[in-house]
Amino acid sequence: MILAVASGKGGTGKTTVSVNLARMLGANVQLLDCDVEEPNAHLFLRAEPNAQTVVTIPVPQVDEGLCDGCGACAEFCEYHAIVCFGPTPLIFAEMCHGCGGCAMVCPHKAITETDKRIGMVETVQAQDITLIQGRLDIGVAMAPPLIRAVKARLQDGIPAILDAPPGTSCPVIATLRSSDFVVLVTEPTPFGLHDLKLAVEMVRELGIPFGVVVNRYGVGDNRVHAFCSEQQIPVLLEIPDDRRIAEACSRGELIVDALPEYRGLFQSLIDKTMHRQKVGIA
Repeated sequence: MILAVASGKGGTGKTTVSVNLARMLGANVQLLDCDVEEPNAHLFLRAEPNAQTVVTIPVPQVDEGLCDGCGACAEFCEYHAIVCFGPTPLIFAEMCHGCGGCAMVCPHKAITETDKRIGMVETVQAQDITLIQGRLDIGVAMAPPLIRAVKARLQDGIPAILDAPPGTSCPVIATLRSSDFVVLVTEPTPFGLHDLKLAVEMVRELGIPFGVVVNRYGVGDNRVHAFCSEQQIPVLLEIPDDRRIAEACSRGELIVDALPEYRGLFQSLIDKTMHRQKVGIA
């Protein structure tokens, strides 16, 4: 089972839910931190990276001796990473998605590809949890290629939890694709509800079964619950607004280790998500 944990906004407790679920799943679980711009799952797992791999994408380079400025490459590129203003194309490597199409359509074979580093993938072994996380290089504009490199390390037959980036943009879509179930983490506030609605629309468009976790339950109001009831969205778990949870997280401790009385809550979340994934309901 591939379980993705997402949220419409940052700061809802998405990583907190992810790491505690990973601990409760038991032996041999994969935890993928796909928030490659600011990975933080490792802060809760006391271990150092034992493997690092540099990730690159292919970007075009033009042989000016062969190029006649026909513009076929610029017409093909939907992302405007290559444009023609004169006799040779101008390349914007930061906008290139590495598809290789410009080289294929060039009638004079004037375009070749060179590797451009975008970041790295690190593997951390923390007891039974295998953490795989990406780190996007400073100044790199696009996260999805690195997220795909992180997900390429998934091993078949081993449960996996994907900690998605916040929001509903391209990096989140890249993370959620091929997931079996999505847990949307929110908080009972007007901001939480606003961004939850965006996240619900996104997941429904992707056609993935999902449910909601309400973090810091007890603050704010009941509009999140009213929305979920109206939309027939299951509220899978309510995590109380407990000061002890905040203190444990600030120390880099897992809730289920620091406060064993909460282990049952996270176990119930696992049971509910597995059941709904099997029967294919949202």
